Amino acid sequence: MRGHALSLIGLVLLAGASLAVGATDLWRGDLDAQLVLAVSRIPRTCAALLAGAGLALAGVVIQQTVQNRLVEPGLTGTPEAAMIGLLGITLVAPGAALLTKMTVAATAALAGTAGFFALARYVPRRDPMLLPLVGLIYAGILGAVAMWIAWTTDLVQFIGIWQTGEFSGVLRGRYELMWLIAGLAVVLYLLADRITILGLGEDYARALGLNYRATVLAGLAIVAVNVAVVVVTVGAMPFVGLVVPNIVSRLWGDNLRRNLPLVAMLGGGLVLAADLIGRVVRWPYEIPAATVFAIAGAAIFLWLLNAPRKRRHG
Repeated sequence: MRGHALSLIGLVLLAGASLAVGATDLWRGDLDAQLVLAVSRIPRTCAALLAGAGLALAGVVIQQTVQNRLVEPGLTGTPEAAMIGLLGITLVAPGAALLTKMTVAATAALAGTAGFFALARYVPRRDPMLLPLVGLIYAGILGAVAMWIAWTTDLVQFIGIWQTGEFSGVLRGRYELMWLIAGLAVVLYLLADRITILGLGEDYARALGLNYRATVLAGLAIVAVNVAVVVVTVGAMPFVGLVVPNIVSRLWGDNLRRNLPLVAMLGGGLVLAADLIGRVVRWPYEIPAATVFAIAGAAIFLWLLNAPRKRRHG
């Protein structure tokens, strides 16, 4: 429980800093300050926390499903597939409601993730680096398809927006779909034991009486919806689903049910911290949170590859 308490304290401090940082002085207490707080600062803070939590939890599901800790949604073609879906709905119905766009993006993301999972079944598991490399190629192919569609339809600017996760455009009324991530986090917690069994492999899972296909589909659906909601609302965020589950596992062991709240809190906290750094490092300009996290995530990943693993269970 110590890890949960520390993570919660860190989240509270980061959220307070996020609400305080900005061009408008909120301590004046006038109507303008209250409006900025309600319309911009609170939605932005919530969006960063939800995006980080959703991507981190999606990373846990992917890693358990394919039995490889070096895989994340960004290496399974999920964001790229969501972008293809968004391009399709933009071309067919440019005035579609946000919920419709999210539904189409989630469906495309699910198809893309399922494609990677089907491909992963034929990849030898002797070398743990082989599957991430295959995923990188697969994601690159889907990304090239998305770019070709965007180029031929004069929608390249949309690809740029969806590829760079940043929160400056988050306002009240434009981020509320992200609360779906909180609901899916509860569902994932209820499925934690089944997701753990997935990590044992298909043969063991079936031997233990698990409905393997249904559990995999449920897990992939959670991944697809989480990633689609993030991409539609703020854009893709690299490394979150890779480094956060590995940090939690490295420091607190492999009890998935106990770790899921830690994964969600740490993911949300790190993304919010990246957004804060992006806001202050070149004040009054902003650096996208995805750029900040990409730099930090690469360094954290190198540390994870070389740091000794702390084994804790229970």
